Amino acid sequence: MTRESRLDDLRGRLAKSKFDVGLITDEDSVYYFTGYYDYLHMEFGRPTILVVPVDGESLLITPSMELDMARAAARVDRIAAWNDGLGDEWRTDLPAVLAGSGQIAIEPERMPAIVRSYVETLVTVDCLGDISPIVGDMRMIKSGEELQLARHAGQVAMDMMQAGRAAIGDGVPEYEVALATSAAGTRKAAELLAAHYGDESMSPNTHFLQIMASGKEITKPHHRASTRIMRRGEPVFLCFCGMTNFHRFKLGFDRTFWIGEIQDDSQAAVYQVAVDSQAAALKVLRPGVAAEDVHAAYAEVIQDAGYDYPFRCGRATGYSFLEKPELVFGDKTILRPGMVLAVDGSVSVAGSFRAQVGDSFIVTEDGYEQITDHAKALADVIL
Repeated sequence: MTRESRLDDLRGRLAKSKFDVGLITDEDSVYYFTGYYDYLHMEFGRPTILVVPVDGESLLITPSMELDMARAAARVDRIAAWNDGLGDEWRTDLPAVLAGSGQIAIEPERMPAIVRSYVETLVTVDCLGDISPIVGDMRMIKSGEELQLARHAGQVAMDMMQAGRAAIGDGVPEYEVALATSAAGTRKAAELLAAHYGDESMSPNTHFLQIMASGKEITKPHHRASTRIMRRGEPVFLCFCGMTNFHRFKLGFDRTFWIGEIQDDSQAAVYQVAVDSQAAALKVLRPGVAAEDVHAAYAEVIQDAGYDYPFRCGRATGYSFLEKPELVFGDKTILRPGMVLAVDGSVSVAGSFRAQVGDSFIVTEDGYEQITDHAKALADVIL
């Protein structure tokens, strides 16, 4: 599906829901619909807004410093560039495009407060509705192009995991592992971009702090690589859920290792439950199954082993780190072919130890396709 056809599809869905115009400010959704992205978004106080009328031209409002990039990448009818401190900045075009609109669809949980406040000076609150379910449903089933990105992201992730594994050792500081994974991921991404995409403007560089923990820090699931020196017998956790971001497509991928030996035998038993819980989830993973049923299979293994009720089993990914559905109790979304899901197995023992393994999968017509892979048998993760 082309960017233009996505916008046409969005227009049709907006019309069906009785909206006259949609305002999209989430940068991943802006990219999904237009192919345009900027790195100096709201973190620098600069809104980018995609305006999609049901009848009328699509409009991208973005900072003027990004105009050349917008002209090169954005598949929209019109671009309105604004500059810091000049006139009404990004507000300039909104009164005209919203004038006469009855119902306006916004992203209530993602629209920056400064933009939301201004929109509410132009229209009454009862004119505002939620575009998020529409966009979420559209992004849930990936196109063939997106599935290729997912598979290539998996290759980048596996190179990072292999490099991280090779860098772990007695006497090695954690940050050396992060340097190794970043270099490996960047080189693999550059190789894939050159071979398959011909897009010189897309950076191959990984750009997310390495999630890892070792030794006494192992119970901190989102600990970043530090100057801590790893020692023989310690567990080491590597997670690439942020760094696996190839051509803006995200995946989940993580493993637990030990250096040389397992000093505490109880950790081996915990680890095996984590592996078994992921295996139980994968036995259920297929089209036609509710998302919460995958979580239930995973949670049952963990709780039957005597551990606390776990966090979600996984989530959908794509151009965002979190998309629909989530593999968690209460999410009754029926899985369909074309979804990309991160599926974890995990056990936490408060203040003592935590083990996690996780991979990403494409839901297929009759099951799933695994797109990240690394040995997880206990004997294979003792380095």
